[in-house]
Amino acid sequence: MSLTGTAFLALLLAVTALTVLATLLFWARIPGPGPVRWLGRVLLIGLCQLTAICAVAVWINSSYGLYASWDDLLGRSGDTGPVSMPGPPAQRARFIRGDNGMRETYFHGSRSGLSGQVMVWTPPEYDEPRYRRTAFPVVMLLHGVPGSPQSWMEQGRMPGAYERLLRDGTTRPFILAAPIINPGGVDTDCSDVDGRKVATWLAADVPELLRSHFRTAPEPKSWGLLGISTGGLCAAKLPLQYPKVFGAGAGLDPDPLNGDRGAVNDPVLRERNSPTWLVGHTKAGAGLFLATSRQDRVSPPSYIEDFQRAAAASPVQLKTMLLPSGGHNYGTWITLYPAAFGWLGEQLTGGPPR
Repeated sequence: MSLTGTAFLALLLAVTALTVLATLLFWARIPGPGPVRWLGRVLLIGLCQLTAICAVAVWINSSYGLYASWDDLLGRSGDTGPVSMPGPPAQRARFIRGDNGMRETYFHGSRSGLSGQVMVWTPPEYDEPRYRRTAFPVVMLLHGVPGSPQSWMEQGRMPGAYERLLRDGTTRPFILAAPIINPGGVDTDCSDVDGRKVATWLAADVPELLRSHFRTAPEPKSWGLLGISTGGLCAAKLPLQYPKVFGAGAGLDPDPLNGDRGAVNDPVLRERNSPTWLVGHTKAGAGLFLATSRQDRVSPPSYIEDFQRAAAASPVQLKTMLLPSGGHNYGTWITLYPAAFGWLGEQLTGGPPR
């Protein structure tokens, strides 16, 4: 059973409820002398606390991506530094389907040498007989830090929120893929640094995995990114850095677009991997959508305004949006879904029509 799966969390919640019920039922029925009865009651209380703590710990882990698997929790993942132990190639990864239609796998990237969780959802049209030969566009969902792919489901209301946009005709059918953006728990702003080739993981390994398991459209104009917070920075950066892989990126409340000192220590490496530097040195006409709110202190409007000035002379097609209110949270990001997915529906090609 997956450490980050909904089924495991539901099982722990059920066990917690049963231990509380058992405590109520057996509190006055424990046989034996007084010390034995008191010891039994203490054990019942301890069991209630233990199961409750386990349930909360699993919920926190699923939300923030502290451990992506049982191997990771037990120290057997090999992802805490440069990876030397070979893992299974991407094409051999096995997807497990969940209750919400999301498929999940944990695989080793042959290009980056990193391993991590990837969750995938296909739209209803994907399984319709009339589209059985149709290749679909892909939108990769990039979570924030702290966070995990599971965060999109638990806080971001995916894939239900996207399905409602599809039914309303706001956007087009995409394959949604949510990879971990900080394998091993190390944040690099989705950049390749010494021993952590996270950009290669996202721009080579994950696309290779998706192409080998799903009917994905091949051209870059059919591949887009939607990111929040740190993932928003990555969604703005990767189409500029890998225009032969991604044609568009939407960043919601992005981290500083000139790079985060906490993620990349080397100032030169940080600058050369920042969207602000890349947009001034690219020749590719990628499409970018950037949005934030006036009240967001973590991602203030000045981040996007500075980027606009840097992009003024570039071929990048930039669209921006500024909400009058909203914080750095999923409530704001969900509000931005219609605009972001609607824009991606106009930018990306392939798949069934609207």
